[in-house]
Amino acid sequence: MTVREFVFDLKDGRKALARSPRDEDIPATLDYLYQTACETDYLLRCPEECGKYTPEGEKAFFDRINSSDNGAMIMCFVDGKLAGNCEITWSKGLKTRHRASVAIALRKDFWGLGIGTRLLAELEKIAREQEEILQLELDFIEGNARARALYEKTGFRITGVKPDAIRLKDKTMRNEYSMVKVLKR
Repeated sequence: MTVREFVFDLKDGRKALARSPRDEDIPATLDYLYQTACETDYLLRCPEECGKYTPEGEKAFFDRINSSDNGAMIMCFVDGKLAGNCEITWSKGLKTRHRASVAIALRKDFWGLGIGTRLLAELEKIAREQEEILQLELDFIEGNARARALYEKTGFRITGVKPDAIRLKDKTMRNEYSMVKVLKR
């Protein structure tokens, strides 16, 4: 599904542009995937794994998500630079169509500006337009206090833990936490 383009104010006074991905975003997206993987251990990809992402693959993904009837992606640009993106997907299955998964990531130099809060609000708005969706779900990696604070601020609560689900390069083990936000209908 495509998302209507919108502009919003950041905490530092700049404007952010948010919209669905376009083919011209592919080079910036490939850079973004690598850069964000370099900036944190809290994503499920390492920098050296980013070679699997190709222009052709990203184009196919953009085409698929933009034409989907059970998902959407929003890309956020600040001063023409891809600051981050987020995604929502939901099942069509009879037993699981009440659940939607969300994910979000931002470049480190755009943390703390209100982008995450606004993008999560937009994902919730999309979910509310689907009358079957009753809850939003996401996961975060142990130690990611910034993400946890954002998710709790926006109404998510921890519902489970996968012990030692993540193994970092230095062999450190981290738990992965599941969170849910129930949509009041």
